[in-house]
Amino acid sequence: MKAIIFDASTMITLTMNGLLKEFRGLKKIFNGKFLITKDVKKEIVDKPSRINRFKLEALKLNELISDKVLEMSSSVGINPVIVSQKTEEFKKIANSTFTAEKEIHILDSGEASCFALSRLLDEKNIQNVLAIDERTARMLGEKPENLHKLLERKLHKKITAKKENYEFFKGFKFIRSSELIYVAYKKGIIGLKNGVLEALLYAVKFKGCAISNEEINEIRTIGKGNRKY
Repeated sequence: MKAIIFDASTMITLTMNGLLKEFRGLKKIFNGKFLITKDVKKEIVDKPSRINRFKLEALKLNELISDKVLEMSSSVGINPVIVSQKTEEFKKIANSTFTAEKEIHILDSGEASCFALSRLLDEKNIQNVLAIDERTARMLGEKPENLHKLLERKLHKKITAKKENYEFFKGFKFIRSSELIYVAYKKGIIGLKNGVLEALLYAVKFKGCAISNEEINEIRTIGKGNRKY
């Protein structure tokens, strides 16, 4: 079995760009699970369903859950209570890693729960990847040294880091909505043809996916060949 764990950031990007039909198409060709956690469900369904401005998007996302396109951790035999317990551990460590005058907040509950579920899936030998559009969370797992430098540039302060915490966030694999859209494009799930890949990549960029213009150009170049994910 394999799984993709979706953070709220990726689902919001796809929803705001009207790409849930394509998301369903990806699930049909993916030989595995699309998972979310209880905390992510709160962010994309429970809370927004009570706000008129976001209610429609929440209903669409809830339908994905009803149709088992998105599933909870219990579908792979992991108790949500255990996920919640491990989420607190990830939050505590992440949010004490960098300090200026006070500890710098890095992960919210939704993001931390995705890390927690990924670690629990690893323990069950279930191959998995984290779908996260938000840059800070990804940098913590991929390049915490660069996150340290980024925080100093943004905050214009000297920041101390508990480098021993870096090891705790090693080993995670990440994907963004931009890569998911690329796969949908290559698999013929996207109906439009001429110029659509570039348009899609910029669409997700401007709706929350942390991707640079240089990365978009690289994906466009790759799109002319045959890359398998």
